[in-house]
Amino acid sequence: MHIFINTYGTYLHVKDEIFELRVPLEDKQTKKIYLAPQKIQGIVVSRGVAISSDAIILALKYQIDIVVLDELGNPLGRFWHSRLGSTTKIRRQQLMLTLSDKGSKYIKEWLARKLKNQYDYLQRLKKKRQAKQEFIDSNAQKIKDLRAKINKTDPAPIEQISDTLRGLEGTAGRIFFKTLSQLLPEHYQFEGRSSRPARDQFNAFLNYGYGVLYSRVEKALMIAGLDPYVGIMHRDDYNHKSLVYDFIEPYRIWVEETVFKLFSTKKVNKAHTGEVTGGMALNKEGKDLLLKFLIDFIDNQKVNYLGKRRTRNDILMLEAINFAQEILHDKSLNINNNIDFLTI
Repeated sequence: MHIFINTYGTYLHVKDEIFELRVPLEDKQTKKIYLAPQKIQGIVVSRGVAISSDAIILALKYQIDIVVLDELGNPLGRFWHSRLGSTTKIRRQQLMLTLSDKGSKYIKEWLARKLKNQYDYLQRLKKKRQAKQEFIDSNAQKIKDLRAKINKTDPAPIEQISDTLRGLEGTAGRIFFKTLSQLLPEHYQFEGRSSRPARDQFNAFLNYGYGVLYSRVEKALMIAGLDPYVGIMHRDDYNHKSLVYDFIEPYRIWVEETVFKLFSTKKVNKAHTGEVTGGMALNKEGKDLLLKFLIDFIDNQKVNYLGKRRTRNDILMLEAINFAQEILHDKSLNINNNIDFLTI
């Protein structure tokens, strides 16, 4: 069980060797919650939450990670035990994953899911666009064929197949965004993806939305005990959150779907973006518009997931935790004598 403490003024301390949460209520009342440390895997706290040193010590004793978030929900850091605990083991296995064929397996799965999401979204858009059905069907089928090629890529270390995977993913992306552009009113249409900076309004919205999603993915990975800087396909990018760039792929559709809806329903106008050197970016009005819809899409709307109704944010958290637990218990990733530097 992971504990998320977001209520301002909450106090976490220890009573009789168990955690006691004092949660402020209205009329200066306090609600007390008691939690056995044996049942807790991690504690996530936001600003305005107080933790006693005894609570930190008890968490360390039971190898419970404590993650601290800033006011925007971005991870600032964490406490963990100096002994080889769950987080250390996960990160050791994560390093081994980057050196094994298993890494390419995960990358293929994430990219295949990304393309499936693109295909499925185009199929949904087709239902209300009779005049464009043939055009949408044709491009959706191309993405489906590219996804099949990703799945059929021969198992190999990621450095041997990364160029092939990037090529297939890139081709699918160009087809996907070309299709979205053609489905928009003419004055909103754009020429492919552009960033740093965006060349058009649609890409300006996408870029800001992806930035929001990056922070969500980083948070989920850190809560799961993973190192966001140790990636698989992006592992050579120095001082970049490489695992975030790997893991985010299946979830990009959340931003794309939200942005497309804003444009297709004509909620965007010229007042939402401003000029920057070489392109454009969202201004305050644009950011407020996008955040209103994107946060609702991720945090409030629920979808079916493994037999339950869950928010997309909960799904992201669960999948990060499941990934961490999967590699933690993967015996094929155990350290061998050929990897001397990991024993230093």
